Amino acid sequence: MAHPSGESSDVPIRDASIRLGQFLKLADLIDTGADAKTVIADGLVSVNGEVERRRGRQLRPGDTVVYGDRAARVAPG
Repeated sequence: MAHPSGESSDVPIRDASIRLGQFLKLADLIDTGADAKTVIADGLVSVNGEVERRRGRQLRPGDTVVYGDRAARVAPG
């Protein structure tokens, strides 16, 4: 699921929102919840271009999450 810089994949969610930690797993950007906690706490994840350190941050359709060289956009399910 790796994409070149600037390109993101759409990841549909069932509800109106999803928490950042859950979305990282759903989008296959990380493997486990423990990984999500670590990479978020270390400031390695950004949402809509800004570093996000809250694992419980609510994401909504249209938000773009970037971790490393991979990006995923929240899409309506």
